[in-house]
Amino acid sequence: MLAAPTSLKGALSAVDAAEALVEGLRRGGAEADALPVADGGDGTAAVLQRALGGEWQMVRVTAPLGGTVEARWLIIPNQPSDTLSLGGTAVVESAQPLGFHTVDRLDPVHASSRGLGELILATHASRLLVCLGGTVTVDGGAGMREVLRELPAPTRVLIDVLSPLRDAVLVFAEQKGALPEQFDNLLERLRGLPDGPGAGAAGALGAAFQALGAELVPGAPFVLDAVGFDPSGYDLVVTGEGAVDETTFNGKAPGEVVRRCREAGVRCELFSARDDFAGGPSRAREDLAAYGEGLARAG
Repeated sequence: MLAAPTSLKGALSAVDAAEALVEGLRRGGAEADALPVADGGDGTAAVLQRALGGEWQMVRVTAPLGGTVEARWLIIPNQPSDTLSLGGTAVVESAQPLGFHTVDRLDPVHASSRGLGELILATHASRLLVCLGGTVTVDGGAGMREVLRELPAPTRVLIDVLSPLRDAVLVFAEQKGALPEQFDNLLERLRGLPDGPGAGAAGALGAAFQALGAELVPGAPFVLDAVGFDPSGYDLVVTGEGAVDETTFNGKAPGEVVRRCREAGVRCELFSARDDFAGGPSRAREDLAAYGEGLARAG
């Protein structure tokens, strides 16, 4: 059996979730392997590091509402077989300098993406892989571009949503603290940025990177290819996330796992922690292990 979950937001990382599932599957008498997955948002670097190795680096950058915050990035080592050209790549997550953990209040009108530009400049890498998601900003990358006038290296940008530009405000700004009366102001900031699938990702950072000449890439297929996801040879693959909904099959990693299992003719179980586990975040590991044990015993 193969445990291939993504993160359970606010409870377990993808790596921890996969390990808890494997613990339960083995407790139930099954042979099991762990292969955590991600869709290009926050937590993607840790998934890549587990599969490919690499060295973490740290730098202190400007926080979205002033002050500074420590942010890390990953340098992927050269691989014997590197079909995705990841050797020597710096993996940068927008959530590191711009995530919810970096502020003590939500204020998208004043939050700046400057720290992400500083982080990218600090990598001095020959190639960049930027993972978008989990930011408190809706500035269309204006702060980032104050310090990053051009990309310092060939850059691929992973997106976990295919949202157009205006969705950065109309769909996602409210969860970052924006009030409806602020929407027009936030939309005005996005004027002149390129539009299209993924442009609205991470407060319109997708559009900002497009304007700089980066390639936007759907995150889930890219990450599954990078970690070597292959369901053949397994009688069961278990995947899931914190909350399965309509977005699961619209760019999220569990949806891509299910799709590939169907193509391979392999049984796949999809869990939703919100619906399948009663314990909440404090008991997520125990619940996930118990779920894996039950699957193994049921065969």
